[in-house]
Amino acid sequence: MKIICVGRNYVDHIKELSNDKPTDPVIFLKPDTALLEDSKFYYPSFSNDVHYELELVFKIGKVGKNIEAKFAHKYIDSYGLGIDFTARDLQSKLKEKGLPWEKSKAFNGSAFVSKMLPFQSSMMENNIAFHLNLNENLVQSGNSSLMIWNVFELIEDISKYFTLKTGDYIFTGTPAGVGPVQRGDLLAGFLENEKLFDLTIL
Repeated sequence: MKIICVGRNYVDHIKELSNDKPTDPVIFLKPDTALLEDSKFYYPSFSNDVHYELELVFKIGKVGKNIEAKFAHKYIDSYGLGIDFTARDLQSKLKEKGLPWEKSKAFNGSAFVSKMLPFQSSMMENNIAFHLNLNENLVQSGNSSLMIWNVFELIEDISKYFTLKTGDYIFTGTPAGVGPVQRGDLLAGFLENEKLFDLTIL
């Protein structure tokens, strides 16, 4: 199992971090050790500025490579929400030096995944709304229609380079509104109006 993440897939988020809009999907990987299977996130000792990034997540249901977008829906098993935790202070230092930034993105427990729901391709036509509350206050709100590349286009691009396997997760990027978490915070993620997770920061 691997975790494939997409960066800079929402224009408003690109603007809030003063990044350039990409011409192709920005892809990075997290190891399986990054998967957080508990409802508790333990603040890492190497950072003082960990940020939440809420994302739509899709789970792959069968092996495939060089998948055309029009067939991509056949490879999705389920979908839900995820948090891509980012050690923003460490990421900034690594970027300044032109170094890879996996340490800030792929550390243990940095990829939280909610419970997953059965996927049907028609869901993408209706647009998928989602939002995140931090201590009961709305901090992020997104919709699949606002993605630069939708999940089918992402699967086409990703599968050119990496064979997708059963159980892989695709994190599809975060909308605007990312921000820091502190010990004692409570994150709650909603897909449409259904709560999919509560996550405590310790």
